[in-house]
Order: sequence, then structure tokens, then C-alpha cells
Amino acid sequence: MKQENEENIKDKSNSPYDYIEKKRTKFLALPLYFTKYYIGEEKINIRKGFLTTTEDDTYMYKVQDVRLTRSLMEKMFKLGTVICYTGDTTDPTLELQHIKHSKEIKEYLIQASEEARLRRRTRYNVDVGSDDSDDDNDNED
Repeated sequence: MKQENEENIKDKSNSPYDYIEKKRTKFLALPLYFTKYYIGEEKINIRKGFLTTTEDDTYMYKVQDVRLTRSLMEKMFKLGTVICYTGDTTDPTLELQHIKHSKEIKEYLIQASEEARLRRRTRYNVDVGSDDSDDDNDNED
């Protein structure tokens, strides 16, 4: 266990990513899946597969909202699922499933996405809804 933690620290120091997590099983939190999540200041990278691999990236400034869900099994084994709602066309919802340090990563994503938007001077506007009929009534007076 201690050796695994030291290995993750070494990976983080040589990498542009702040967090490197593996998807784990809900039971006993074993890393049996071939899915890794790389989370850095500029982007989130997901690598899936063993023989055929798929790699997805999402820039941090596109993350609009972040949600943490934890089932009973996940709580028992100190895991969680972080869901990122993005403005990306290929991945509108990005799930980091069954990862350790989920609460810490959620907070990091919120902070890093806001900082990335400020650096790029990007702002997401949400149109709650406009009622055009009120505008028409104002013009009649």
C-alpha cells in the first residue's frame, strides 16, 4: 500500500497532471478496470481500454458544473463518482467513476475550472428564459 502511494507521488511530480486516478470496483476498491483519469490545470484526460484504447480530453474552462455522488458501497470503501457538466459537444457529461479522493478532486475541479475561465476571459451565460410577450406589451404603450 505504501509503495503504491509513493508511485502515485512520483507520477504526479513528472507529469503536468495534478491528479492521476484509476477507476475502481465498488467492492473493495480494487483497480481492475483499464480506465485512468488524468486531471490537470488545463484539461481532464480519460484513457480507457486495454487492447483498443480510447482517449478523451476536455478543457478545464469548459467545465460548467461539478457533482459528487457516493453510494453506500462507495462510502464504505472511500470512493465516489464525480460528474462534470461541460460545454463540450462530444462529452456534455463527464463521469470520473469510483475514484479515491473524490471530494478533494471535486473541489479542485470547481476551483480549477473557474481559474481557467478567468485566464481565458470566458464566461458561461445561462438564459433562464425570456418571455417575448412582455416585450411586445411594453412597446404598445
